[in-house]
Parts: sequence; structure tokens; C-alpha cells
Amino acid sequence: MTQHSAKHLIVGGGIIGCSIAYHLTRMGENDVVLLERASLTEGATWHAAGLVGQLRSSRNTTRMLKKSVEMYDRLQNEEGMQFDWKKTGSLRLAATRDRMLEAKRLATMARSFDLEMSVISPAEAKELFPLIEENGLEGAAFIPSDGYVDPASLCQAIAGAARRQGGDIRQGVEVNDFIISGGRITQVETSMGAFEAQNVVLATGMWSREIGAKLGIRIPACAVEHQYIITESTGGELGHLPTLRDPERLVYYKPDVGGRLVIGGYEANTLPFGNPKIPGQFVRQLLPENIDRFLPLAKLAGQVTPVVNEVGIRQFINGPIPYSADGDFIMGWQPGFENLMLATGFLYGIAAGGGAGEMIAEWIVEGAPSLDLWPLDVRRFAPHHGTRAFMYPRAVEHYAHHYKMRYPGQENETARQLRLSPLYQRLKDAGAVYGSKNGWERPLWFAPEGVEPVDQLDFLDPGWKTYAAGEHRAVRERVALIDQSSFAKFEILGSGALNLLQRLCVSNMDKPIGSVIYTQMCNDAGGTEADVTFVRRGVDRFYMVTGSGFGVHDSDWIQLNMPNDGSVHLINLTSGKAVVNIVGPKSREVLAAASESDVSDAALGFAKARELIVGAAPVLAVRIGYVGELGFELHIPTEYAAYVYDFLWEAGQSVGIANVGYRAIESLRIEKGYIYWSGDVTPDYSPIEAGVGLRVHLKSKGDFKGRAVLEAQKRGNLQRKLCTFVTNENLPLTGGETILIGEEVVSLTTSVGYGHTVKKTIVRGYLDKMHWGVGEFSLEVFGERYPIIHVEGPVYDPQNLALRG
Repeated sequence: MTQHSAKHLIVGGGIIGCSIAYHLTRMGENDVVLLERASLTEGATWHAAGLVGQLRSSRNTTRMLKKSVEMYDRLQNEEGMQFDWKKTGSLRLAATRDRMLEAKRLATMARSFDLEMSVISPAEAKELFPLIEENGLEGAAFIPSDGYVDPASLCQAIAGAARRQGGDIRQGVEVNDFIISGGRITQVETSMGAFEAQNVVLATGMWSREIGAKLGIRIPACAVEHQYIITESTGGELGHLPTLRDPERLVYYKPDVGGRLVIGGYEANTLPFGNPKIPGQFVRQLLPENIDRFLPLAKLAGQVTPVVNEVGIRQFINGPIPYSADGDFIMGWQPGFENLMLATGFLYGIAAGGGAGEMIAEWIVEGAPSLDLWPLDVRRFAPHHGTRAFMYPRAVEHYAHHYKMRYPGQENETARQLRLSPLYQRLKDAGAVYGSKNGWERPLWFAPEGVEPVDQLDFLDPGWKTYAAGEHRAVRERVALIDQSSFAKFEILGSGALNLLQRLCVSNMDKPIGSVIYTQMCNDAGGTEADVTFVRRGVDRFYMVTGSGFGVHDSDWIQLNMPNDGSVHLINLTSGKAVVNIVGPKSREVLAAASESDVSDAALGFAKARELIVGAAPVLAVRIGYVGELGFELHIPTEYAAYVYDFLWEAGQSVGIANVGYRAIESLRIEKGYIYWSGDVTPDYSPIEAGVGLRVHLKSKGDFKGRAVLEAQKRGNLQRKLCTFVTNENLPLTGGETILIGEEVVSLTTSVGYGHTVKKTIVRGYLDKMHWGVGEFSLEVFGERYPIIHVEGPVYDPQNLALRG
């Protein structure tokens, strides 16, 4: 067999693969080889509609898409390539009151993301796109830096630039199999022989799942059918017009040559493609047109632009487009492999292509992308996400909701009841309104008797807030039970466990057995990779607890840094332990009544853990919590959980014990100033910047990851920090709002909520050093400005009197 080698072997010649090759070679990397089974663009790229929009709900995803626009500008303007990139802007129509609120919310978010977006009148929208029917419109939003492009010529231009920079792009080469040894892909077997590669990058779009099967992994990427039409000429030249979206009518538009329009949309019940497998070679093929399914979209388009009722259809396109299990991209190093990078699941690959290629190249060459991309990281997925039973129904649902109104907090409806706590049915019978996190059903709030247990959502005044406020007060004033069984839980044990955790964690981990250690793990740049709690269970044994959605990420971070000598083992205990959190000023009283063990402060002080008996059940009681009250996290062997819950519930009847859901946890924790990883703190920010510098122990331990950076920050080289702001107004906040001084944007909200105890709206956001002394700021909410005051947090119980009981 012919032998080949590459430093970086990219599989897939669509826009994503070509962009990765371009950026790797642009960064000076040599020996970059791209393999494409057919010809470039012949997966989903060639039939993509070609809209380039930048605004997404995550700031860093938006920044990544802005990098695509910067790249396309550079290629066309500085390097003189021709690929029909038209930066004509994008228009988003608002046909109802709620759509107008959505547009204002997006404009506020765009402002905080440093992306220009303006809310305009129906008349101004018609001026920009004269074919629309303005009657009935509430307004529109306009982003001038968006545009559209010819996908195939863009991809060819990027590939040409990669070749000129030394990239080796080979077409007509099929990947058949892989040889894996010791967690590395040591050989890639192809139709032209075997390749050895230092890194293998899968940019294989809708084929990712089938390629992944050859590697023994389930990549949560698939494809669904997507249709659009190209009309006959409307009679005028349209090339200068912006792209157009009308989410209420579920349709989008792209101007086309000769006065034609490209019109597509996102209907309910699209068809999955490639289930159970992609048929045959499927090279540059389309699917049979489904006019019946497109007809409702065509009727809606006729309301938006009446001219389409008069012109014919020139061409009908029905092609499979890539999708993922949650509708967002799949990027990053695949856990369990040392050298496998994923770059797949790109629903809008043309818009993302340039920026995603740059981020992947940085990830490979520099060890991490320059932007924290947790919302797109492959480690957000668990094993169930890549199964056909989960992925296809969820992808079809996400597709249907691409334009449908989604209110803040709205949950998915498909592939539910997957991971159930032992308390699921008891809490459902008690009125729990469930949400889903990483497949777990978790109570959001509890509907009292007489109230239908259905989530009550709205932009301005969601009905659930009243009930969550009652749960908040129960925690602060009485006692409550919270089912937190969805926590991800691990045991780290072995003779090397302490040394490993001392090297990874910012806190001194060499505490007495029974100590509870809340800490962070940082990267070499001091950015926060994990925000976790440990219980020291023995000399060589630690129990780690982290968030429901962070288990794969946090355990992968530990495994990446574990020694290879067998001195440390990591065991996932998530399924083996349920968690019932009993909290509130009367929690010790109730626990004492239910337990034959001593639960006094002397026997079980704050930040301590010990084995207790509740009724007849053994539990590990951990004195720590996330709501800022006296409380005991009870980690219970799963089979005892329902029994323990019932025993505590009965013991608490005389003092008004209540059930509490996750919406109340959110208001309780923001009142107390607790941080949330992926929101308040990310790999972009250090623990010191995030306000948990007390957890960084420089004097009592030696070197650890990120120490040099954190030491410099503690010595005074701190340039920004997470700050708390309040107002007495109860504002309808959803996150991502803009914080201003006068007209200057100085921050965006990382956490928002209403503190029902302190009776204030509380927001948090990072401020640069120059603004620390300023007291008065303003907050932009749905286009309106409200004064907010910068205060030293936490707003509730700054002395921790309640917490320490």
C-alpha cells in the first residue's frame, strides 16, 4: 500500500475544510493536506443559498461570524479574488408586536456584541427592499455589514488561496478506514493509499456520522432536507438589495441575477436525510422536489412580497443540509482521542466558514481558539446526543423553530424523558414544570394546585415568575427541597490524585479528609476551564461535583492532564448518586428530625462533608450550596433517593417545607453573587477577574496551571473585573443586554435576575479598570434605557451569616 504523510490531514472539501486549510497555511503551517472524496463543494456547499448573517445569541459565535465577513472582504478587496461577495446588508422584518420586541432585543444584543444593527420603520424597510408589503409591519431590523455570496465560487477562491500558500488539496480521494492505537489515529486508509498524520480534522458535514462510526464514535451530526426556489425575473435589477428574512412568515430571500429572487424557508416536519445511512455516493445530487411541503411557505412569501404571486418558478432546489443534535456547530478536539479535531454540523456554513476555519486553525496550532467557543464545543454533548433516536427528532424540531418565535427559557419538546431522577414522578405529581438539561429532566418551577403545569413564557412578563418568587421566599424564610440529581459527579482516585489536582486547581487541595473545596481549574493563560466542588474522601480519593452540562467537558480537561502511569483513575458516578438539597434557615431542624446522626454545626460545619443516616438510608451530607442559605447537599445512593425525599418531606410538614425548581435557584444565586461557568466566567476570564480570587491560593501551594498570570493579577495587574449593578425597577431581562456610560458601550450582562428578597433587579457584567470608580450606568432593554447603580456585591448577606447557619 502506498504510504503518504501529512502534519495536518483535513477530510472534506466543502467551505469548512477549505477554510481550515487556508487558515492553517496562512499561519505558516506546512504539510497541510485536504482530501475530498469527489470534487470541492460537492457536499452541501454547492447548493447552499449563500446568505451571510453575523448575529447569533452568543457573543463569541457572533464574533466568529464577523471574522467570516472580514475574511471575505479581505479576499475580495485586498487579494482581488472574484466570488460575487455582495455586502448589501440584511433586513429582518417584524410583523407582530412580539416580533418587534424580538427585533429590539436582538438590536440591544448586537450593540453589546459590537455589531451595528438598527431598528427601523416599515417605510424605511420598504425603501431598502421595495418589493415588500409594508402594511401590517411593526418595523424591521437592519444590519449593514451582512450580505450574500455565491457559495461554490467562494469555496473555490478559498481553496485556490490555500494552494498558493502551500496547501495540498486532493480531489477524488475517499477515506475508507482508520487505524487507532493508544487514543491516536495512527493511520488513515484512503483510496490512494495510507496517510500518517499528526492531526486529523473531520470537516465532513452530513457524512460525519458515518465517518465517525469507522472511529467507533457517534458524532451528533446529521442532515435534513431544505428547500428553496429561484423565481423568474421580477422585472427589475435586484443585486443591490439586502438579504431579507421574515421570521413570522418563516421565509428568507436572497437577490439573484437577472431580477430573480431566491426564496427559502423553514417549515415544520422537514424530512431527515441519511437515516439510517446516506444512499450510495450522493455526489452533487439533489432530492426530489416536494411542492406540497413548500406550498405553505410560498403562500407566506406571497404575503411578504406580493410580486411572487405573479412570477413563475424557474428552479426548485431540495438538498440535504448539515445539522447537529442541538442546531449549532460541532467543533473541537474529540474526547478520547489525542489528535482528532471535529468541524462539522454547520447549518449555515457559508456564513460561518471563514471564521470557523480561523478558530479551528488556532485551536490546532495554538492549543485553543482566541475566542471561547463553549456553545459550539463538542464536549457539550453526551453519548445520547449522537444516537439516531435523539438526533433526528431534535434536528427536525430545531429546523422547524429556526424562525418560529422562541421565548426566553423555551424548551425543546422532542426526545424528552430521557434521563430521569428517581424523584421524577413524585415531583411531576407535585406540579413540577420540567425543562431539559443534557437529557436530564429538571424541575423549572412548581405549579400550585389549580394551575396547569405548563411553562408560562413571554418577553415582558412571563407567568412563571410569580411561582418562582414564592419558591425563592421559601428558601430564604423556611425550608425547601431541591432535586439536583442531574449534577455530574466523578471520583478521582489513586496515588497520583492529589498531585494532579494540586497542579490543575487554583486552591490548595491538600485539606483534611472531609473538607469541601470549591475551586477553579485554569489553562496556562489563567482562563477558567472549570468551576467545580471537590470533597476529599480519603488520602488518595476526591469526589468532584460539577454542572449537569459540564461533565464531559470537565472530565475531559482532567483526563487530558492525567499522567499515563496509571497512578490516577477517574470514574463517572453521575448515575450512582442522586442529590437532594435541603436548604433554608429551618433545614437543620428538619434534617435533625429525620436523622439519627448529629447534624449540629459542631459535627458538620460549613465546607465540611460526612456520612449521615436519614431515616434508614446512608447519605453523604455536604455543607455547601448555590443559593446562599444554610443547607445540606445530600448525595444519596440512587436506590434510596425517593425514600430519603419522602422522609424529609414528612419531617418538614410542620415548618412549611416546599419544592423548589431551577428558575428560583437562578434568582437566589444572583442575589448572593455566585458565578456560573459559561456565563459569568469562561476560559476568556480568570477566577480573579470573576471575583473569586479568594479561591486562588498562592501561599499554601506550589506551581499550578495559570499561576504566573494569576499571581500578576493578584499583585495589581488586574485590568477588568466582574461587577454587580442594581436598580429598584423589575426589568424584563433575558441576558446579553448592553451596559452603557452615556452613549459608550462598556459591557454586556453575563447574568441577570430579580432578587425577590432584596427587591432589586440585579445584573452582572465585566468592567475595564478605567470604569471601576463610576457609580451610575444605564442598561438598554428592548431599546429603552434604564439607570443602574454599580454596587459592591453580593447584594444579599455579604457577611455569609445565613449561609453559615
